[in-house]
Amino acid sequence: MARNYWLVKSEPGTWSWDDQVRDGQTHWNGVRNHQAANNLKAMKLGDRCFFYHSVDQKLIVGIVEVVGEYYPDPSDESGRFGMVDLKALMPVPNPVSLAQVKEDPELNHLGLVRQSRLSVLPVDPAAWKRICQLGGVKA
Repeated sequence: MARNYWLVKSEPGTWSWDDQVRDGQTHWNGVRNHQAANNLKAMKLGDRCFFYHSVDQKLIVGIVEVVGEYYPDPSDESGRFGMVDLKALMPVPNPVSLAQVKEDPELNHLGLVRQSRLSVLPVDPAAWKRICQLGGVKA
């Protein structure tokens, strides 16, 4: 099965990897940027996402899987935005920092570097493999 790869960002004070692990499976809501929302719309069942702690930590800390495709976000009063369901798969044994991504010539093209404010970003397969390698994940 062909799968796509993504990175989803969350402020750990709002929703952390520990929260995701505790709940196991939950919806990824609150996205109000059109480009990020389009990335959510493109997600398919079985796609994998890096879970990134933004703000102070700036670390890729876990991997989640898309288990529910795009549907309306009831917290959006405008009715324009949606969400997906994500399931915690595994932690990243050696969290990968934003600084590592920026310094790595195989990764510095990523949206994490170029579109730092975007909360949902695509990750190409080669970059996925490289980040897994840096993080000690057997991909």
